[in-house]
Amino acid sequence: MLRSWHLLRFGWFCTLVVAGQAGVIAAAPNTSLVVKNTGRENGGKNIVLISGDEEYRSEEALPQLAKILASQHGFNCTVLFAIDPESGIIDPNQGDNIPGLEALREADLMVIATRFRDLTDDQMKEIDDYLMRGGPVVGMRTATHAFNIPKGKKYSHYANGYDGDFKAWQGGFGRLVLGEKWISHHGHHRKESTRGILAPQAKGHPICRGIADGDIWGPTDVYGVRLPLPGNSKPIVLGQVLVGMQPSDPPVSGKKNEPMMPIAWTKTYQIPGGQRGRAFTTTMGSSTDLLSQAARRMLVNGMYWALDMEEAVPQAGCAVDLVEPFEPTDYGFKPDQHWSEKALTPADFKLK
Repeated sequence: MLRSWHLLRFGWFCTLVVAGQAGVIAAAPNTSLVVKNTGRENGGKNIVLISGDEEYRSEEALPQLAKILASQHGFNCTVLFAIDPESGIIDPNQGDNIPGLEALREADLMVIATRFRDLTDDQMKEIDDYLMRGGPVVGMRTATHAFNIPKGKKYSHYANGYDGDFKAWQGGFGRLVLGEKWISHHGHHRKESTRGILAPQAKGHPICRGIADGDIWGPTDVYGVRLPLPGNSKPIVLGQVLVGMQPSDPPVSGKKNEPMMPIAWTKTYQIPGGQRGRAFTTTMGSSTDLLSQAARRMLVNGMYWALDMEEAVPQAGCAVDLVEPFEPTDYGFKPDQHWSEKALTPADFKLK
């Protein structure tokens, strides 16, 4: 009986008119959350936000970003989720299924926050086709290791740490498209949080507008990356490792901060046979990181840059007020039973 109720709820088509700002928010039976703009200046731009990680609650972070982008910036947004195909509920532990990726065919920007996914060939083709046309990309947190596709499969070259015959793809999607793959936790995981310091060469960059040294803070730790970042990657924000889990904590002493690791950077990418495109990557991006206004601003400013719209970023930075009360879940791995008990569907992320 309980399962039948969840399936019935999943089938509802939910719409909500948000007075004066974001127009229609719909959780359609195709498992996506669509957040439509009504009449603002960027209404012709479509952003697809792809969640699907077991640890950092991208299924909570990306709906909130979509609401900000629609209500305060006039973009049309589609949020996709890892879905249990039998029950229709959101299950980040479902590593092989993110339905709705055909939305990328009409997308002007792809925001990706997945971790070690092994998607079907049909689903991977939608991502590959988007990258072939040089579509702008914003990668968040675990997107550096977005895929874990076994050898012998058609899209195995997307896998984190790929070392096969395709030379251009060495390191996988993270290295080729975003500029880095998974290497390590540089800060002590769940013990040492992150403060953002603007990279010296990036001061004045449009992504930094409205952000000062120390404004960005998140409870997630700094990831290890190669120094210097190779190719045309340009650091925007550096991650100062703190001694604890509070924004007021001092930095750790010693070599962890000498030098600091980039936690946000820009680059251009081009997959073999494809067009050139822009990519902005940040190794921050858990749902709890989004409680920081400056972290949200960095992300939204970065989306404007990726869209080649940086001239539209105000000197004070983009508006990023939370659209509604936002109480993100602390990050961490959850068992399959946790998600079956929560029984959330895209409809549960509509505006309350």
